[in-house]
Amino acid sequence: MNAVFRKVGVTRQAFRWHQALAPCRATPSLQHPARASVNERQYRSMPTHGIGRWRHLLPKEAPKKKKDKLQMKEILAETDTAYGSLNVTVSGHDMTLVEHYSQYIHNLCHRLGIKVADSYILPTKTTEVMLMQEQGTKMYVDAVLKTHERVVQLSSLDATACPVLIDVLLQNQPEGVELSVSEHTEAHFQARFKGRPELEGLIAQLTY
Repeated sequence: MNAVFRKVGVTRQAFRWHQALAPCRATPSLQHPARASVNERQYRSMPTHGIGRWRHLLPKEAPKKKKDKLQMKEILAETDTAYGSLNVTVSGHDMTLVEHYSQYIHNLCHRLGIKVADSYILPTKTTEVMLMQEQGTKMYVDAVLKTHERVVQLSSLDATACPVLIDVLLQNQPEGVELSVSEHTEAHFQARFKGRPELEGLIAQLTY
């Protein structure tokens, strides 16, 4: 009888251990990542919840405003003792010399107390130098010259200070740079913009 009771007790104890270990067997075992199988990697199917997004952390930028069209400034009229609006134009093929000389004019006017109304760049002009062959009538491009222009616009320049200013500018004029002084007109303002013949032709067709 004792042997029978012992067998029953062992059987019940084994059944209890089997029930206790059943949940453990159902859950995947925690193994080393290198030894785990592909099916046991549960993190691959988990959502990222926006990991790596950073643009929402930046402050919101204000919408960019469209640039207004450049309007022509009022042309000052000359008086008995002062000039109106004068354009000091510097041109040359060497852009470095032209740029430095225009900066020198600008700084000189500030030192002398001459008012500088504006300072701007004119579109670069391109000139092709053509040569004819010694034997034949065909011409080919030998060189391409680029002309750079800078304009320093002065306003209300005294008539007594104008000769002194021009004399100083001519004495410090570098080689290869042209200097000219003229009254500012509407044509000078329009020269600041590049011409678009195709667009102008289409606009002319629409107007007629």
